[in-house]
Amino acid sequence: MTAKVMEMPHASVPEQRDDATLLMLIRRGDEAAMAALYDRYVRVVYSVLLRVLHHSSSAEEILEEIFVAIWRRPEDLLSVRGSLGAWLAVVARNSAIDALRRRAPLETIGDIAMASPYDLSNDGERRLLADRTRAEVARLAPEQRKIFAMAFFDGLSHREIAEMTNETAETVKMTIRDAMLALRRAARG
Repeated sequence: MTAKVMEMPHASVPEQRDDATLLMLIRRGDEAAMAALYDRYVRVVYSVLLRVLHHSSSAEEILEEIFVAIWRRPEDLLSVRGSLGAWLAVVARNSAIDALRRRAPLETIGDIAMASPYDLSNDGERRLLADRTRAEVARLAPEQRKIFAMAFFDGLSHREIAEMTNETAETVKMTIRDAMLALRRAARG
């Protein structure tokens, strides 16, 4: 019976390499090492992005940007002190916040005053206004109600809603404006 030489269990498999080794391999253009690094950290980065942005397509877009930057310039990460995962989580958070800051001022919903003759400090009047508003929202056409909810309750921009509903951004804007006007009429009683 001959003795079989045992190989080290997959020592050359990129998934089992430490982060510094993966980054050095990525610097040499090793796609398997990049795939291993991506697989290792994609969940962490994506979950941070989604938690801040609350929108999967925006999170996916920034996720891609982060990993493309690693592929293009892995040498920037060779000097990262501490955990690469923690560093990527911070990068993801900062990138998401930057994205929110870029989009917020440009994509506001028109200034439609929601003035009301109700005294909102009075519980009874506040409940009456809330009931009227709910009833008016319920009277909106289903597609209008959906778009209105996406804008106000999900915090999506006109562009994001347009992408999700296959409408133009202008149509989305007008739909939201019409819903706001209907709510204003309801608030006036």
